[in-house]
Amino acid sequence: MQFDDDADLDTSEVQDVRGGRVPGGRATIGGGIAGIVAVILGLFFGVGPEQLGLSSGDPEPVATSSSQPEVAKACRKGVDANTREDCRIVAVVNNVQDFWRAEFQRRGGRYSPAQTVIFTGQVRTACGTATAEVGPFYCPADRKVYLDLGFFDDLRTRFGATGGSFAQAYVVAHEYGHHVQNLLGTLQRAQDGQQGAGSNAVRVELQADCYAGVWAHHAAASPDERTGRRLLTLLTDQDIRDGLDAAAAVGDDRIQARYQGRVTPESWTHGSAAQRQEWFHTGYRTGDMARCNTFR
Repeated sequence: MQFDDDADLDTSEVQDVRGGRVPGGRATIGGGIAGIVAVILGLFFGVGPEQLGLSSGDPEPVATSSSQPEVAKACRKGVDANTREDCRIVAVVNNVQDFWRAEFQRRGGRYSPAQTVIFTGQVRTACGTATAEVGPFYCPADRKVYLDLGFFDDLRTRFGATGGSFAQAYVVAHEYGHHVQNLLGTLQRAQDGQQGAGSNAVRVELQADCYAGVWAHHAAASPDERTGRRLLTLLTDQDIRDGLDAAAAVGDDRIQARYQGRVTPESWTHGSAAQRQEWFHTGYRTGDMARCNTFR
């Protein structure tokens, strides 16, 4: 996965709150075993901490930033994305949103952008207070993606993924898939409280995987809307294999087998390893979001 060294990065799409303090906030799920249980329950790559009762109950919670955000200073060009992990996230966010802007316009709609918030430890959001242990998530109430970069180490060490830069990109693209669902009105289907292999919760997650694949299909051909030049210049077969591997590593069956010693499809919230790979590949192979109808 390679970015154009001379391309400009738009850091306004990423809010860096690492090192910031969460004033008056407290996370209701902590680290260690509690965090792993939270993952098993289904927030992993999920939608809003309120689904696990993480809301602090405080009015109008917000993410607060540190005095010197790193990405605003360090992430200026594509060369930075090729050498720094946080700048790579900025570049992926830029590329993903450039694609969805163009896709919505092509379909006669309008895409509303969403920020990604990079945090450490814990963060307050319009969906409640959450710790890094719950994994990346999208909050529909404030239309932001939340990500602790330490998660990418967990993806390898806890969940057995091979890792790689595109595995990180897949995670980001999946969360923006939830943002697309929110804009289209399909995200709310996951809020019916049901679980299981055939539940709407699983179908929403699989569709977000498919949308991530659709982006990947077009990623190296999506020009920066400001400059017209391509930001992402190279995406290899190995990159796609890394993405597929990451999708499999976070399948409900893999996580349940690893942490509870048995697979219980009736409690699935995100789909099996095979399903997640299948739908990501469907999006990548076709490049057509219309082929991502997981509700049929």
